[in-house]
Amino acid sequence: MFDLTTLTQAVRAHGRVARVVIAGHDGSAPRETGAAMLVWAMGQAGTIGGGALEHQATLAARAQTERATVARIPLGPALGQCCGGAVTLVTEVFTEATLPEGPVVARSLDGSPLPLAVKRLLASARNQGTIPQLELIQGWLIEPVSSPTRHLWLWGAGHVGRAIASVMAPLPDVQITWVDIAPDRFPDRVPDSVTMLPAAAPEAAVTLSPSDAEHLILTFSHQLDLELCHRLLIHGFSRCGLIGSATKWARFRSRLSALGHNAAEIGRITCPIGDPTLGKHPQAIALGVATGFLRQSQPVLRRHIL
Repeated sequence: MFDLTTLTQAVRAHGRVARVVIAGHDGSAPRETGAAMLVWAMGQAGTIGGGALEHQATLAARAQTERATVARIPLGPALGQCCGGAVTLVTEVFTEATLPEGPVVARSLDGSPLPLAVKRLLASARNQGTIPQLELIQGWLIEPVSSPTRHLWLWGAGHVGRAIASVMAPLPDVQITWVDIAPDRFPDRVPDSVTMLPAAAPEAAVTLSPSDAEHLILTFSHQLDLELCHRLLIHGFSRCGLIGSATKWARFRSRLSALGHNAAEIGRITCPIGDPTLGKHPQAIALGVATGFLRQSQPVLRRHIL
């Protein structure tokens, strides 16, 4: 997926930015097709797998004078890596004037005219909503522009909330909305994929969330946690996790039942969250939660991972 939002932000911040994407590979490779990184004069973001491949690609991107280049790199013979495969890298230089538009980015890398195969893909995307995969066809590179496919709401900006935000914000296709009672509850800087939502009464913000959003409740107040559970059960969600112990959850089940929710509804909330075998350190909880989150390739169809 072509992350146009991040590229645009990088260009506006740094001017000339090179984007390096794995357009294909044969055999073993450090990253999958579509993995990309951005490179500018004094920095970079993203990764195509690290190691010698990324180091050489970064140096080449900074030195590149052409608008676009395509290079097939045999990892063993060229870089002495043990992966045993070959990677095709496309490196393109972008400025404010050359930023593309979505939802599908198709461009010639060698100045060749638009091939019929690409024309058909674009027509299918435009007329039928069919989103193509990344593909290199007759000198043209086609990529769909990424957009959030999963919406995660974090309720609480304490130690665990901050750990989860830092671990999960870089994940592709995830938009995080982070709610707490006041602006000073949040860290000074948050990633671009995170929207801070200060709300004196956080429970009132439940109705702002999509009914298919995923939620993690980690506030400083058990009473607020309970109210959020209650309102989310009424509002609807894809999945919901609550931080706490078995004792806390037993009391919450009883109180939610008294509020009119049946056992099946209450059972949609998972408590505790994360992987208890990893421990209770905020980063350990965050790693357990993120692992479960990543295992869900179909977020609406499967439950109970948070």
